[in-house]
Amino acid sequence: MNAKQLAGEKAVEFVEDGMTLGLGTGSTVYWTVQRLGERVREGLRVRCIPTSRRTEEQARGLGIPLITFADASQLDLTIDGADEIGPGLALIKGGGGALLREKLVAAASRRLIIVADSSKRVATLGQFPLPVEVVPFAWEVTTGRVAATGCRPTLRQDGDAPYVTDNGNYILDCACGSIKDPASLERDLKLITGVVECGLFVGLADLAIIAGGEKVLTIEKS
Repeated sequence: MNAKQLAGEKAVEFVEDGMTLGLGTGSTVYWTVQRLGERVREGLRVRCIPTSRRTEEQARGLGIPLITFADASQLDLTIDGADEIGPGLALIKGGGGALLREKLVAAASRRLIIVADSSKRVATLGQFPLPVEVVPFAWEVTTGRVAATGCRPTLRQDGDAPYVTDNGNYILDCACGSIKDPASLERDLKLITGVVECGLFVGLADLAIIAGGEKVLTIEKS
C-alpha cells in the first residue's frame, strides 16, 4: 500500500454513522473516497458534498449519497488533501484547481482533516506555487495587482488555452518564495479586486494524517 492510500484510508476511521461530510479533491483523497464507498456498501450512512466535479463523479460511481448546501448549511467533517503542510497546519492547496470550493466546504465544517504523504510536510510554505483564483474579466490587470504583493504570477494553461475552474474562473500560479506570514499574505491577496480566492488555508485544518513508508503520523493543530 502506497503512502497516499495509507493516509487516505486512515482518515475514514474518523467518519461516524450519520455524519454529513465534505469530500476533497486530489490523488490522496481519491483513496478516502474509495474506502468511504466500501463502508457505505457495508451500511454506513453518510451525506456528502464534493469539492469538485471529479470527486462528484467518483462518489456517484461508488454509490455515496450526495447533497448540496441547500440540504445542509454545516458539515460535521471534511477530508481533503494539500500541496504543502506548514507549521500550525497552515496549508497551500489548489494544485488540482478546486481551491474555491475546497475553502467554502472547509469553512462550513466543524472539523477539517488533511491527508497527505510525507513529501507535503514543509518547514515553511512557498516552494509549491501558490494558486490564486481570479475572474477572467481583466485578469491581466488583476495579475499586475497580485504581482505587487511580491509574488510572480503565471496564468495556468490547459493546452493552448487558459485553465478554467469548475466555477468558470482562471488560476494564477504564483511563485512567492518563502511565505513567512501566510495569514498576512492571504489577507492581502483577498483584498485585491478580481481575486476570488487564494490557496492559502490558514487556521482551518484541525488534524493532518501524514503517511510515509508504512508509518502514519497524525498532527493536531496546536
